[in-house]
Amino acid sequence: MTDVRPAVTGDSAPEAEVLDTLFHSDQGGHEQVVLCQDRPTGLRAVIAVHSTALGPALGGTRFHAYPDSPRPESAALADALRLARGMTYKNALAGLEHGGGKAVIIGDPEKIKTEELLLAYGRCVAALGGRYVTACDVGTYVRDMDVVARTCRWTTGRSPENGGAGDSSVLTAYGVFQAMLASAEHRWGSPELTGRAVGVAGVGKVGHLLVDQLVEAGARVLIHDVNAEAVRRVRAAHPSVVAVDTADELIGAQELDIYAPCALGGVLNDHTVPLLRAAVVCGAANNQLDHPGVEKDLADRGILYAPDYVVNSGGVIQVADELHGFDFARAKTKAADIRLTTREIFQRADSDGVPPAVAADRIAEQRISQARGVDRPFA
Repeated sequence: MTDVRPAVTGDSAPEAEVLDTLFHSDQGGHEQVVLCQDRPTGLRAVIAVHSTALGPALGGTRFHAYPDSPRPESAALADALRLARGMTYKNALAGLEHGGGKAVIIGDPEKIKTEELLLAYGRCVAALGGRYVTACDVGTYVRDMDVVARTCRWTTGRSPENGGAGDSSVLTAYGVFQAMLASAEHRWGSPELTGRAVGVAGVGKVGHLLVDQLVEAGARVLIHDVNAEAVRRVRAAHPSVVAVDTADELIGAQELDIYAPCALGGVLNDHTVPLLRAAVVCGAANNQLDHPGVEKDLADRGILYAPDYVVNSGGVIQVADELHGFDFARAKTKAADIRLTTREIFQRADSDGVPPAVAADRIAEQRISQARGVDRPFA
């Protein structure tokens, strides 16, 4: 493992921009950034620890090649910084004794992922002595975490056979449903979803489980997914569910009460927000707001937005519980608190006169600030 500072060849170099973010921007403030390399296996990785104020940094490992970037290493570093900061806020609002961290392994997992590379990566994480706890993310899976865990005790997202909890989709979907109940209560005065029209965009691992809960609650469900087989499976299980042909058709459905994005990020943007007819947005997708200011656009239109990093925190609650010997009932009880946290955010937004996304950040920052200076052992 190697700690290095990227070479800067000029003020316009991508590395200079990353360093400016790290040391000078409001988006920076990271405690530690580690670059890892193991040439025999081809491992190149970035581990970003944003904060350990609340406890060891917890966040997944992304395995991605960044093919659209002329400098994949710089893109990976910037991505790790952004994602680690987001995990600090997510873990704070989830009530976890964890700070935020994230790792990126650079490369195409279909081409370079090997057992030896994952073992080398595990050694890199282990060298941090528990300051960073890893888990699955884009490009990594439960089976990968089982391999990483062979060289790193600070690994979550493992299979049940290896002491883990397995797929976190169940509690992620459960947390989204809890946040939706809080959203309905704030908007209409009752958490009752019977008869409410809910549009679920993306019915993959999390989305189809959310549909199950919505149908059981008596909601009228509309869905869209680019994967025809995913749509077919949901319709086979729930014939009452209506599938629409396009994402815009779902967003713009006149009868929609709640829009639940559960697929790609950036779905709330300058094109889609004017089309949106729902009174509430509450879904599992990460980074739903395409750019700063979208949260105000939603508020200006009277649309209640449940911040995504609160709504989808059931997954991180599950993997955090692994560190204590996974207990599903205990983790589910913790995930149920997402409803209370979402309610608190809406109340704070109303009292401060700000959008819920801003209120969520303020609550998270307050919790982190109160924890600073507390001695927390990482081992």
